[in-house]
Amino acid sequence: MKIIVIGAGPGGLAAAMMLQSKGHDVHVYEKQPYVGGRNAKFQLGDFTFDTGPTFLSMIHIAEELFTFAGKNLYDYIDVIELKEMYRLIFQDNQLDMIRDRDEMYKRLEAFAPGEGEGYLRFMKDTKRKMDRLTPILQSKMDRFHHYLRPKVIKALPQLSLNKSLYDVLSDYFSNESVKYAFTFQSKYLGMSPWECPGAFSILSFMEHDTGVFHPKGGVNQLSEAMAKAALEAGAEIHLSAGVEKLLTEGRKVKGIRLESGEEIQADEVVVNGDFAHVMTKLVEPGLLKKYSEKKLKKKKFSCSTFMLYLGLDTMYDEPHHTIVFSDDYARFVKGITKTYELPDDPSIYIQNASVTDDSLAPKGKSALYVLAPVANNQSGIDWEAHQGEFRELVLDTLERKTGFQNVRQHIEAERMITPKQWEEDLYVYEGATFNLGHQLTQMMVLRPHNEFDELKHCWLVGGGTHPGSGLPTILESARITTNAILSKEKHSHKTMPHQEKGSAS
Repeated sequence: MKIIVIGAGPGGLAAAMMLQSKGHDVHVYEKQPYVGGRNAKFQLGDFTFDTGPTFLSMIHIAEELFTFAGKNLYDYIDVIELKEMYRLIFQDNQLDMIRDRDEMYKRLEAFAPGEGEGYLRFMKDTKRKMDRLTPILQSKMDRFHHYLRPKVIKALPQLSLNKSLYDVLSDYFSNESVKYAFTFQSKYLGMSPWECPGAFSILSFMEHDTGVFHPKGGVNQLSEAMAKAALEAGAEIHLSAGVEKLLTEGRKVKGIRLESGEEIQADEVVVNGDFAHVMTKLVEPGLLKKYSEKKLKKKKFSCSTFMLYLGLDTMYDEPHHTIVFSDDYARFVKGITKTYELPDDPSIYIQNASVTDDSLAPKGKSALYVLAPVANNQSGIDWEAHQGEFRELVLDTLERKTGFQNVRQHIEAERMITPKQWEEDLYVYEGATFNLGHQLTQMMVLRPHNEFDELKHCWLVGGGTHPGSGLPTILESARITTNAILSKEKHSHKTMPHQEKGSAS
């Protein structure tokens, strides 16, 4: 089959790599002049940055996808495990998180006596939860009868349907800071731990169980590797080739029209663009019912992020990853997810990758990545008016609460991305960098389906479909969609001889 993939983000590249390896004619069309989407790299002079994701967890998923394509991941990337995963800075203390279970137990006991036992219980119980949920995360969930499959019924008690992520962790920990240490991962979904479903306790478990990894050159190297593997297998990747419209005949997708005006036909089209952006910009108005522009506006979307990428003329002896919590974390989270206020005391994340990877900056210099979660563009915040003052607030927080002292005087190169730029320059609907929210009303069967139910011959990969946002789950979405396309092809091949025989008789 000829298969078109719209968007060269990690989900699209993974699908392209796997589908091409099975003999299909795959063409990827990407609006930008580079691959990776939000998992791309960019340069500021001699400094290299990841645009979005800054670490790999559950690296075995990437390994499996490459194996599926007849490749070895480690022929393409060189990864470094971060034994010290990240430093968490609270109002009055800090906690360094480590994968080693015995050492983590000791650190928690020193930080808040009694919490080490809760950690061991959490790891044991969540291992069972992870084992039960994995089949759901690796299977299509686009029909309600899929809930009746034995493996799903077996997993349902592990979904913690009546509990938030914060509630689940409160069963294991009593210290508020420790609860935050195991629930802040809801930010990977752009959600509040008080709203995020309890099933996502697997996020912190995954880090502590399978580790946190840094590919040399940045996480962008995963996208570069998948692109290279796809090209080697014979796929074609067309850069600076934006898609203007899906070509449809009724509800059947027949191909695409490029912004250049060229029309290209295909048997199947895989969509890796931001889901809501694609459905509101690339689909003929009036064609969609469930996901019309009017209905999409009523959906719940993740928060956004304010980004600073700083090329520094010095290096700081600080951890690879640091998370600084707002003094009133609950108020901060409510402000960015509920009341849509600009934070006056933001939580921030800092990646100081140059302490691990000397390829990102010249000797003696460093590439510093700073992220502050903020409300998406449904907030109506005027970023043109506020971006300067918010930049100063973020840098004040960085200098006041961490070891990155006097960082302003060391800035040689700088780039800023606000929610406005996420939407206008990077085509992210409402600037919601983590896509549709992961409320129970927008998960599994209730999330846009991998085999898109509103258009035929149209498939979805990425954070806007099942199983959800975050690099590991985006890779899983590509695997689910690839397997479904291959299964459909196999089924049609099996039935064709019978049909031909019947018509001849």
